[in-house]
Amino acid sequence: MSLVLVTGATGNVGAELIRLLRERGVPVRAALQPARVASYTAAPGVEAVPFDFEQPATAAAALHGVGKLFLLRPPQISDTKRYINPVIDAARAAGLSQIVFLSLLGATKNPVVPHHKVEQYLLSAGIPWTFLQPSFFMQNLSTTHREDIRELGEILVPAGRGTTSFIDVRDIAAVAARVLSEDGHINTAYPLTGAEALDYGAVARMLTEELGRPIVYRRPWALRFIRHMRRRGLAWGYILVMVAIYTTARFGQAGLVTPDTERLLGRRPISMRQFIHDYRASWL
Repeated sequence: MSLVLVTGATGNVGAELIRLLRERGVPVRAALQPARVASYTAAPGVEAVPFDFEQPATAAAALHGVGKLFLLRPPQISDTKRYINPVIDAARAAGLSQIVFLSLLGATKNPVVPHHKVEQYLLSAGIPWTFLQPSFFMQNLSTTHREDIRELGEILVPAGRGTTSFIDVRDIAAVAARVLSEDGHINTAYPLTGAEALDYGAVARMLTEELGRPIVYRRPWALRFIRHMRRRGLAWGYILVMVAIYTTARFGQAGLVTPDTERLLGRRPISMRQFIHDYRASWL
């Protein structure tokens, strides 16, 4: 069975993917920032190697002996030509049999988001690919927006009244583990969503019920969101990508519900209520 290199190995998707691949008996290599390799702990048999998208020279060594790559674009990287394309080139030179790219729902037709550029480059690279195109992560609420919910009692995103077909990253990782360990998924794109589309007002009400204190959503405009995120110290490129993504929700383009997650997993996707219950401690 092919050795799989997992980028984003310590993130929400990557850490869960590594766990699931090991359960399936798939050999795994974790790609980590060089400074984090020595302190990395994972399941027995998981090799940690230094890798940094901003240092493309690290890619060749990390990919040596690898058969498949799980490619995740770090959120702070918007210049995909400079930092992602060289990794794809290194994967082609290494003769990989599959790259599974964690893209974005609708990215194929949305040239504004960086995921679109990565998809296009992969299509031209001649490497067998699989695109996982998830909707918004439920876990964005317990990571990126955790502080606002916990300290301000507010969901602060510029999504208007638009609905979003949120998906739990645990489901994304489960799909990724399947397409990396089974045949039949080459050169296929999977749009992945939860089972329902919700607006952020509904999410705020669910958080209120679970936490026992008011959580509100006031539908802020993009300018307030940008100023708020800059005060929190986020990079301009990261903020602008977030604005572009939330704008798709504002204009009704993020509410698509697809059957792919349920079909690939053989069960219903994790619901928003279940996610909020499982991650309750994040906002206490």
